[in-house]
Amino acid sequence: MSIITVLTDFGLKDPYVGIMKGVMLAINPSLSIVDISHEVEAQGVREGCFLIDEYYRYFGPGTVHLCVVDPTVGGSRKPLIVTRGDQTFVGPDNGLFTLVLRDGAIAREIANSRFLPARMSGTFHGRDVFAPVAAHLTRGTAASEFGPPVAEPVRIGDLFPSIEDDVMTGEVVRIDRFGNAISNITFDAFSAFVGTGTFLVEVDDLSFDALNTSYYDDRYTCLVGSSGYLEFGLFLGNLAKEESIDKGDAVRISRLARPA
Repeated sequence: MSIITVLTDFGLKDPYVGIMKGVMLAINPSLSIVDISHEVEAQGVREGCFLIDEYYRYFGPGTVHLCVVDPTVGGSRKPLIVTRGDQTFVGPDNGLFTLVLRDGAIAREIANSRFLPARMSGTFHGRDVFAPVAAHLTRGTAASEFGPPVAEPVRIGDLFPSIEDDVMTGEVVRIDRFGNAISNITFDAFSAFVGTGTFLVEVDDLSFDALNTSYYDDRYTCLVGSSGYLEFGLFLGNLAKEESIDKGDAVRISRLARPA
């Protein structure tokens, strides 16, 4: 069975997601289509980038990931196929694939006219380009048939935290439906920075000198979430709403003392 996952910022009010599924199923009726999310913040390329890196690794060899968060659709950005190991990603070349463009990943422009419609919408490349390309990939068409390699695909340059002296500064990159604020600081980065010394983590007016292990450890929690990133929550509440925390808010980690 061929699997295509779908991630978009389209929401579910409009027919856009269903239209893309119809296009793919017309090309490959035996597809299994998995909806990851259609609630990425509108035009939220940065948020989509982190989400892709979080979910794709849980799918098996041969999975095609259709990812459409495309604020410059119809402009000069390239349509892209990224092959990493035994998985393939299809979507716009706007930085959305920054975190999977490593470890030998190969990016290709979708340029072969065989796979492009004679008349293409300037606003819906998800339907006219990305969905059909994803479906053709599941039917055995090699990525190399769609177009030439792209030497320098677009990458977002400031995805991860900075360090100055004894302070690491990151940011909130996503608010989930429970109101938890998820940062761009991985546990590995946190551990390497603080070592076994004492520390203080600050976001907005909240501060923590230890990591929790679950959301119910305390009223306000700072923990490593299932995504592997530092995140903040409010037990039985919505942290983002109650504390007015939003995407882009700074997260600071200060090293207070190192072990002797």
